Amino acid sequence: MFKGVLFDLDGVITDTAEYHYHAWKKLADGLGISIDRAFNESLKGVSREDSLRLILAHGKKQAEIPAAQFAQLAKEKNDHYVELIERFSEKDIYPGILSLLQTLKENKIKIALASASKNGPMLLEKMGLTSLFDAIADPAAVASGKPAPDIFLEAARLIDVPITECLGIEDALAGIQAIKTSGATPVGVGRAEDLGDDIPLVPSTEALTFDYLKDVWENR
Repeated sequence: MFKGVLFDLDGVITDTAEYHYHAWKKLADGLGISIDRAFNESLKGVSREDSLRLILAHGKKQAEIPAAQFAQLAKEKNDHYVELIERFSEKDIYPGILSLLQTLKENKIKIALASASKNGPMLLEKMGLTSLFDAIADPAAVASGKPAPDIFLEAARLIDVPITECLGIEDALAGIQAIKTSGATPVGVGRAEDLGDDIPLVPSTEALTFDYLKDVWENR
């Protein structure tokens, strides 16, 4: 039996992608860079700083932005995003997730958040989920963001479970790659066209049950 489950946040526990998109679009517009929803897909699972680098590269403006301005731009984006998510609550939890977390807890499976979002702790608190998590990995404390495995390795370390005895749940390709590299067993939420056909996939979070995770583990 697996001993830990490492959760991504956006697209797995809740959906903040739309809020991220509006916050990034406002910032990009101010810089004279045009981004759309298709481009926003490339930012899924990617850290704030790396997302900003991708946007600047997309607009061919990376050479124009000094380090101090870069940090300020990243802060501006986050400030706007935080304003947008101020009204988050338990109603924003994806279907099936609360039940899964409670069942994992009842079965003494350790639970950790492995999200690129520095706002993870605040969002869990707003949704009333903080008490169900044994640990929250801090993306600022790891050397590299997804698709590097660092955040998943850190999450497993915090719950004191060997990474090879953990499942990782993701909805973004960068996250799936990070889970694979870490040594955990990946479970994807989404389509094979986006995440690959070599991993267990569910079409939505409603299918993420404890029994399903046990089947994945036994058949890995």
